[in-house]
Amino acid sequence: MPSHNPIQPHGSTLVDRVLSGAAAAEARAIAQSAPRVTLSEVALADLEMIASGAYSPLTGFLGHADYERVVSEMRLSNGTLWPIPITLPVSESRADMLREGQPVGLYSADGALVGLLELRERFGYDARREAEQVYRTTAAEHPGVARLYAQGPVLLAGDVWLLDLPRSSFPSLAFAPSATRAIFAERGWRTIVGFQTRNPVHRAHEYLQKAALELVDGLLLHPLVGATKDDDVPAATRVRSYEVLLEGYYPRERVLLAAYPAAMRYAGPREALLHAISRQNYGCTHFIVGRDHAGVGSYYGTYDAQRLFDTLEPGDLAITPLKFEHTFFCKTCGNIASTRTCPHTSEHHLVLSGTRVRELLRAGTLPPPEFTRPEVARVLIDAMRAV
Repeated sequence: MPSHNPIQPHGSTLVDRVLSGAAAAEARAIAQSAPRVTLSEVALADLEMIASGAYSPLTGFLGHADYERVVSEMRLSNGTLWPIPITLPVSESRADMLREGQPVGLYSADGALVGLLELRERFGYDARREAEQVYRTTAAEHPGVARLYAQGPVLLAGDVWLLDLPRSSFPSLAFAPSATRAIFAERGWRTIVGFQTRNPVHRAHEYLQKAALELVDGLLLHPLVGATKDDDVPAATRVRSYEVLLEGYYPRERVLLAAYPAAMRYAGPREALLHAISRQNYGCTHFIVGRDHAGVGSYYGTYDAQRLFDTLEPGDLAITPLKFEHTFFCKTCGNIASTRTCPHTSEHHLVLSGTRVRELLRAGTLPPPEFTRPEVARVLIDAMRAV
């Protein structure tokens, strides 16, 4: 069996801030007697991503110097590429109860103690400036910007420890970066491509994934299962759509399906970079960047994410982006194609929008098989009927 390619985590070291045993018991005792902060769904996901190493090299929520440089330059204060500020916002009244240098207990919305923050800083920030720089818009209609505007005006910074992993809705698919790396090594995969999605799989996704599989040893199918917009397809439905597809249409020995527990920010190009960095931490050597990656509405250009990757400096990323054109079913070619491979004009192409597909599903109508596999469509219809 060939040895795997141990691609370096971002920043060279895979972070591990998950405590167990005596260390966890000691930290729990400290946290229980400390001031407390209740985490939002996004902050709870960020805590897990930091502690598991998925957001390496971060060891906690960003301090002021890192925050300012990430917002303005997409870099940590030491120059390391980092595109999205990972922060812990609180109200002014809660911030006033805390003191730098003291521990803070971190709690989930249901009151469970989940972590410990070693508070280093409290600082204010300009939410409108962050929106303009990170999301490229200040419009409150943008879901990521709306969330930003609604959060507290003070940010808490410092290293974190995770005491209890949040209970996964997909325990059989819950693999931390150390676990995926071990699986890749066990399978002898030297090259691995990661695929990010927050949507149910369709034939164009399948085409991209299988095209990438022609180039590498293995595929990490990594659907996001954290917080998304209310009108996005629920995570359970997205995951089930992948499970039924894998049952009949993929070489299972070359695919690992895993849940990606991050929250969705809809930050377009910058979030595409974050997705690539985290997949590098999971052990992927390649990452698929498609059209309008991590986009929403019409806030970003179709290939803005791919263009942002082109601006990086040598050494910024170890993972290799695979850039694909928009794909469609060509009725004349008789298969999935792109403008790079299809000579026919748009009237030959079958392109269904997500909105139109949802309309068909709500009506109990299967989308055309050229767009999605019937097995996947049935999963989606059943989910729509259950709402």
